Amino acid sequence: MSAGKLNKQDNLSKLGSLIRQRRIELGFSNSETFANEKNIPRAQWGRYENGQDLRFTSLLRACEALEIDVSELLTEFKTGVHS
Repeated sequence: MSAGKLNKQDNLSKLGSLIRQRRIELGFSNSETFANEKNIPRAQWGRYENGQDLRFTSLLRACEALEIDVSELLTEFKTGVHS
């Protein structure tokens, strides 16, 4: 693996951090309140933010709740630049 590449778990952790950051930017300091308001089970939302393996449909659901297009989130993931 080249020096600039992340392994699978590092990538999932990075994605979880982006999801958490976006929730906070939406004004929700508490993930449980956010999950309840968006009608997503609290434990499920916790898995998203903790960087546990996501199915694509789960990623789409998270992006919908975060009011962000999946392509925008993935661009931030790839570039590290937050819009």
